[in-house]
Amino acid sequence: MKRLAYLSFVVFLLSCSPQKTELKTGIWRATITIQGKELPFNFDIQQPKPDSYIAYIHNAEERILLEEVQVVGDSIHMTLHTFDASFHAAIRGDNLEGQFVINYAADYRLPFNAAFGLAHRFIVSDTSASVGDFSGTYDVDFFNETNTVRALGIVKQNGNYATGSFLTPTGDYRYLEGNVVGDTLWLSAFDGNHLFIFSATKTNETTLEGTQWLGRTRSRKWTATRNENARPPESESLTFLNEGYERLDFSFPDVDGVKVNSNDEQYKNKVVIVQIMGSWCPNCMDETKFLVEWYNKNKERGVEIVGLAYEQKEDFAYASGRVRKMMEKLSIPYKVLVAGVSDNKKASETLPALNKVVAFPTTIFIGKDGKVKHIHTGFMGPGTGIYYEQMKEEFNQKVNEYLLEK
Repeated sequence: MKRLAYLSFVVFLLSCSPQKTELKTGIWRATITIQGKELPFNFDIQQPKPDSYIAYIHNAEERILLEEVQVVGDSIHMTLHTFDASFHAAIRGDNLEGQFVINYAADYRLPFNAAFGLAHRFIVSDTSASVGDFSGTYDVDFFNETNTVRALGIVKQNGNYATGSFLTPTGDYRYLEGNVVGDTLWLSAFDGNHLFIFSATKTNETTLEGTQWLGRTRSRKWTATRNENARPPESESLTFLNEGYERLDFSFPDVDGVKVNSNDEQYKNKVVIVQIMGSWCPNCMDETKFLVEWYNKNKERGVEIVGLAYEQKEDFAYASGRVRKMMEKLSIPYKVLVAGVSDNKKASETLPALNKVVAFPTTIFIGKDGKVKHIHTGFMGPGTGIYYEQMKEEFNQKVNEYLLEK
């Protein structure tokens, strides 16, 4: 009788234990609802080991690896790369239903849904579809009631499938992907932290007008004129040295709290690249990947890189944790210092030699004599194609020039 009671108790415990729901591996089509519109993107789930999942977010040819994917009971939790953001969703067979959460922002929760086995963006891509042609290079104006931002636009189209990017004075919109639906071009991007939707219609054969939705609250209009000779907007003069300054002095702690100074021995008589950045910044992620590869190939030539990270919270424990995770995920071999908070005005106050910090990233080139040689705002990343290749060439030219100086 006692044995029967014991077995009944075990069965009861097992029946009350949460049973892990199967998470299907393969391609998913997801949406995040922003401002009443669905932002579509794709990801695929892989299972390299039993009870171990990874995922890849898709934006055009980009693949962003998510290594922290957990299934507990009938729920999934995905941490979004280096960013302090995540998905929390219930697994409902071929569907996921939940929220996208930015953890550092107050009450930042948006509806997230995904359907298994669907690979399209806005509509099914058809390379033979006969639709309006939006492909080309454009002079672009983004504008709202208070300001206008010049940009260069790139759209590539094959049938009703489209990709592209926009280059602004403070950075690019990375990898955009979408479709031509009826007479409207739709592009979207989700990189783990930023959310963008673009729409445009033709006003004539060479001009477009449309709307951009950014995150949960912001939007603005944009117009574009096709111009195959369009050039990226000027970004070299936005941040500069204040009168009376020749050097960029700094003293900030590394992730272990150890102060690092611009006059430290490791930076003397070297060409130094100072990267103003943050772990929350996708453009900074692109620049960091470039700098990591470049530094590993060039570190014996008398060059150094130092990152100055401006994070979403002033609390050192939080900020250093975010920076440490970024350094691990991106295999950063150079020092990244915890410099302050990501507010532009507050960041500017930490570097009095500069007129202002306009954007993350900002890259500062310092010669062997310790003097600032060049400042570049923003970054043209791999999503911009030929402009990324031009950026790499110009970067190397500058460093080579500064290395030759006495």
